[in-house]
Amino acid sequence: MKNLVILISGRGSNLKAIIDAVERGKINARISLVLSNKKDALGLRIAQDHGIKTKFIDPSFFETRRGYDLYIAELVKKHQPDLVVLAGYMRILSDEFIDTFEGKIINVHPSLIPAFQGKNAQRQAFEYGTLLTGCSIHFVTKQLDNGPIIVQAVVPISPEDTVKSLEKKILSFEHRAYPQAIKWIVEDRVLVEGRKVIVKGARYGTIPVNPELEDF
Repeated sequence: MKNLVILISGRGSNLKAIIDAVERGKINARISLVLSNKKDALGLRIAQDHGIKTKFIDPSFFETRRGYDLYIAELVKKHQPDLVVLAGYMRILSDEFIDTFEGKIINVHPSLIPAFQGKNAQRQAFEYGTLLTGCSIHFVTKQLDNGPIIVQAVVPISPEDTVKSLEKKILSFEHRAYPQAIKWIVEDRVLVEGRKVIVKGARYGTIPVNPELEDF
């Protein structure tokens, strides 16, 4: 059984989707630690309610981002993760942290990267006037929001949408796509060749848009 460590900063909605998938047996893995840089992150309570070990590490105790990341990297290493999952983790990881878990860190971004990288991606897409946006599950590299893409979900923007309604629509797809990507990885179905990611046995063109053809 594969071992997951999840990093969060906030409400924990993607964390909850992952926990639900693990508890339903969709993901054959255990979550050994949920780590947050925010003491009041609601995701910590969600994890605790499901009997998962949690830890809050205060960044203000460290002089630099690098120092903080070196500390939490050592903490995460003790749990021997097969995968480090960023689920609403609102800090940019230092190169040292990424090097420690190279090829084992994944993130969700609320756009079809490489479009609308960085903060407020949903607002960027809305204000740009694009008709399609979505979410991307990708491996983390030293270039922000630019690692190899595991899966993307397309979300149309309608004339009736607001930034808030668009955020809600994209988040609903994140809750499906993120557990799906983790499932593929823990089943050793994901192959990375440069920037290209191949998922063995995936139904390309249907995941995760058509619910009747999804695992989730």
